[in-house]
Amino acid sequence: MTTTASEARQRYREGLVAPTSGAAGGFTQANLVVLPADWAFDMLLFGQRNPKPVPLLDVTDPGATTTALAEGSDLRTDLPRYRVWRDGELVEEPTEVTHLWRDDLVAFLIGCSFSFERALLDAGVPVRNIEQGRNVSMYRTDVDCRPAGRLSGPLVVSMRPVPASLVPLAVQVTARMPQVHGAPVHVGSPESLGIADLSQPDFGEAVEMQPGDVPVFWACGVTPQAALMASRPPFAITHAPGHMFITDVADAFYLEP
Repeated sequence: MTTTASEARQRYREGLVAPTSGAAGGFTQANLVVLPADWAFDMLLFGQRNPKPVPLLDVTDPGATTTALAEGSDLRTDLPRYRVWRDGELVEEPTEVTHLWRDDLVAFLIGCSFSFERALLDAGVPVRNIEQGRNVSMYRTDVDCRPAGRLSGPLVVSMRPVPASLVPLAVQVTARMPQVHGAPVHVGSPESLGIADLSQPDFGEAVEMQPGDVPVFWACGVTPQAALMASRPPFAITHAPGHMFITDVADAFYLEP
């Protein structure tokens, strides 16, 4: 288990491929979306109109390869796995994208629910995906995001099983961190979100419910990837689901009183 953000990034830069849930505890993790500059305003507006699934932490200048969230980082190499999209189709999942970076690309760093997992654990709420060593379960819903320019698509949610007696505490803890998705969007029946089978996530891995658990759903930063599939920009780079960029910003920075 890595202990600092810079150590984690260095290990991923050197080739480690693993989901980042539980890595570098205490440091904020971020989803990544990279688009050509002529799509950047649409993405910025999509985030402004859909702040629960797309809480923007940083937006780079065109061509920049680092972010103010992590001095000395390299957005082309410091995630464990990426996704490359052409015309809305996933074409590869490389471990670095240096050869694909262009001067017109704008990177968006988006808050990630992995950042509140430490707060849940500190409050005594179990995080089953960490316990089971699995990537978190993520699902497309039948809830549409508010469109923005050429971008539109469904809300994607992450699901964590929570003991029923601890659901109010989980809501309270995560509500204090709106920049990393905040409070859940739904508790209980997955059918209410159009999710037919929790054992078949659209992204990530199935996480097993324990006796007394109920499913709790948070807005997810994979939502922009669903929008890319629906809206089909000519080119994009994203993180692979569950394989985040780890920043140097402490989770506590985004914790509201």
